[in-house]
Amino acid sequence: MNVGDFAYIVETKKDFEEAVVSVLKSIEKKGWSVFSIYDLKERLVAKGFTHSGMKIIEICSAKHADKFLKKNKLVSLCMPCKINVLEDEDSVIIVGMRPKLLPQLFNEISSAETAEADTDIKEIIDNAK
Repeated sequence: MNVGDFAYIVETKKDFEEAVVSVLKSIEKKGWSVFSIYDLKERLVAKGFTHSGMKIIEICSAKHADKFLKKNKLVSLCMPCKINVLEDEDSVIIVGMRPKLLPQLFNEISSAETAEADTDIKEIIDNAK
C-alpha cells in the first residue's frame, strides 16, 4: 500500500490558521459534522516537546457512517474520519484519511460503497486549499 491509498494530501498556500478555518468551512458546506478538533502542537508543547502546527479535525457523515456500521460495527474503529492540517517549516498541508481503504479491512464493505465518502473527503480538502 502506498501513501496515496491511505491519505489524500494537498499543499495549500494559506497559512496554518487560515487553512484550519477553510477546512471547517468546507466541511460545513459539504454537510458533514465536526465532532472534535485536537491541537496536537499545544498538547505536545505542554509535555515539553517542540512541534509545528498540527490540528486533527474529526468529522462524520451520518449517512455514510450508518451504511458502514450496518455492515460491520468494527468499522467504528476507523471513525470518525479525520482531516489534518499540518504545518511544516515552509508549507502547510491538508490531509485526510481515505474511506476507500475500508474494503481492505472489512470484507463486507465494497469499493463501490466507499466511493462517495472518498469523493466527499477529497472535495472537502480540495475546496479548503
